Amino acid sequence: MKEIIIPFATGLAIFLFGMQLIRYGLESLAANRLRELLLRFTRTPSRSFATGLIATALLQSSSAVTVITIGFVNAGLMNFAQTVGIILGTNIGTTVTTEILALKVEDFAVPLIILGGALYLMPWKRITHIGMAIGGFGCIFLGMEAMQWIATPLKTRGWITWLLDHSGNDIIVGVLVGMFITAIIQSGGAVIAITMGFFATGIIPLPFAIAVVLGSNAGTCVTGFLASIGSSRGAKQVAVAHLVLNLGGILLFLPLVPWMVNLAPSLSEHPASQVAHIQTLYNVICSLLVLPFASQFASWITKLLPDRTVIAWSAFPRHKKRNSIK
Repeated sequence: MKEIIIPFATGLAIFLFGMQLIRYGLESLAANRLRELLLRFTRTPSRSFATGLIATALLQSSSAVTVITIGFVNAGLMNFAQTVGIILGTNIGTTVTTEILALKVEDFAVPLIILGGALYLMPWKRITHIGMAIGGFGCIFLGMEAMQWIATPLKTRGWITWLLDHSGNDIIVGVLVGMFITAIIQSGGAVIAITMGFFATGIIPLPFAIAVVLGSNAGTCVTGFLASIGSSRGAKQVAVAHLVLNLGGILLFLPLVPWMVNLAPSLSEHPASQVAHIQTLYNVICSLLVLPFASQFASWITKLLPDRTVIAWSAFPRHKKRNSIK
């Protein structure tokens, strides 16, 4: 067990640490501009879509952008209808990290960490923040490589093979696994990276990998739900809209998994890149399908989870029986 748990936990910790470094470095570079971007450029669904995409690409986390958006809605700075485009944009913005990982740049992990550390020691704040982002990319490459070290022990023990042989439907199991693991570690990017590595080393088949990708999108909704606890009805509508969009995408694409399996080899000859490109294709199609109907979707969510209306009951005068004395 040690040869599986220790490398996996170490690699996952380095990967998540790298994601935090990138997020903090890029957010510090943007300073308050990111918040201004979310507040100013959300007047139309298309602008909200572009804003969500850019913000997620900068923060490297759709969950972080969703939590910020929920906070703005809860504070009354933004209404729920403005957030639908942002949610659609975040789903595409999350693909940036996996597409970078698909470039096969693991050999640059240590040089990037060294370069990032050197820049971090510079006396200029802007250079320091750039160094943090560069070092973060080095960490996620190193973490992904470390998580792949468990490939041989897993193959030897045959646990995943046994699970797939006895699951009955490996696609449904893959969706559930993707949802569950993403909900636990709170990082869809990490789950996709693990899936890319497992498929590249032959631990899991492509249909199962694609199913995990689908499930990971729904798993990211847990963060939004936690952030909406105790908040306004508009903030809860944002969390529900995020969940409905991602679950709807899963239901739409589940029958298309065999088609995506046949399509993947034409997207790239590298197994890990195939998973990354499938994720990008899935998120782009889902978001662009809903974007023209963003206003109607927002109205439907509002009807599904309507604003609370306070009814003031007026005190009606009581009519007392008057007994007539004859």
